[in-house]
Amino acid sequence: MNEMKPADFALHIEKPTLVVNKERAHNNIKKMADKARKSGVRFKPHFKTHQSAAISDWFKEFDVNSITVSSVDMAGYFAEHGWKDITIAFPVNFLQIRKINKLAHEISLNLLAESGEAVGFLRRNVDKNVRIWIKIDVGYHRTGIDCDNFKEILDVVRDIEKAPNLILSGILTHAGHSYDQRSNHGIKKIYQETVGKLNEIRDKLRLHDFKDIEISIGDTPCCSVVDEFTGVDEIRPGNFVFYDIMQLEIGSCTEQDIALAAACPVVAKHEERNEIVIYGGAVHLSKDFIIDKKERKIFGRAAFLEKNGWGSLIRNTYVKTLSQEHGIIKTDSGTFNKIQVGDVLMVLPVHSCLTADLLRNFITLEGEKIQAAQYDFIK
Repeated sequence: MNEMKPADFALHIEKPTLVVNKERAHNNIKKMADKARKSGVRFKPHFKTHQSAAISDWFKEFDVNSITVSSVDMAGYFAEHGWKDITIAFPVNFLQIRKINKLAHEISLNLLAESGEAVGFLRRNVDKNVRIWIKIDVGYHRTGIDCDNFKEILDVVRDIEKAPNLILSGILTHAGHSYDQRSNHGIKKIYQETVGKLNEIRDKLRLHDFKDIEISIGDTPCCSVVDEFTGVDEIRPGNFVFYDIMQLEIGSCTEQDIALAAACPVVAKHEERNEIVIYGGAVHLSKDFIIDKKERKIFGRAAFLEKNGWGSLIRNTYVKTLSQEHGIIKTDSGTFNKIQVGDVLMVLPVHSCLTADLLRNFITLEGEKIQAAQYDFIK
């Protein structure tokens, strides 16, 4: 592979392109791995953020040997690239049982169940032992058994125990409502509430002679802000490898922790509105947004391209709207005059997971080209 000089990587940008600051990503991984090790918990990072075998190798440098993914296809991709302990942190898709069975014969496979129906299906159809985590809803209300419904939790645990091909690992949650917080205090409160609810469930299960119940949590805000993971056995953050504008807004990271930006060509300017048009729309950046303190929708923040990647966020400059291919950047007159058609602006995404999923491929500041997984539509 012919590597470009760090100063020249931008010369190869012709269209929306993901740029990764590898040093920052390494620092983010190291920090999380060190914190997990000091707390004595298993670090099982979620790979849906990058979906790349090459980037997954960065984690191996920090003794990571088990991972989390969000689909059967993603599990298959990482299994093909040498990962042998994988949790699919998504409700079991009955229609992919053939692929699930194939994976179960190749790796140590962990699946999620949140109903007796799912457990019954797996008991009847899985032809190799798999480990099962029970998905618990601790307040996010996306999916999972409500944490207050102990009867249903106990029924599902008993169903798993009766199945000779299913091994109960424990209870698992994603406290996604931590994303609604805007202070470290608020995030830590969510963590304490989450761990408290899960430990209460574990204590009750122990009273029913279920002794070896582990607890797994996974949201990046809690895993980033909490210093010691008391009361859990496993953490599964994913977004932390790159972070993004949403995490910055929440308080999970600093601007210097953000390791991903989309390089977007400037294609038009409108002086009467102080607006810059970039080649970088919803199909590249997603339509996730934050609401800032001025009640504005922010679809991304802009920075100037620099030889070492990108500079600080430009004041009073943000992605105002997105259509399919167009991005409209609102700015002030001073910044407007500094930007010319044909330039490249760096857009720090609101949600790095979705942006990476849409653009798929990366280039590092050193010029290394990295490809993410390409899943077959039908296989």
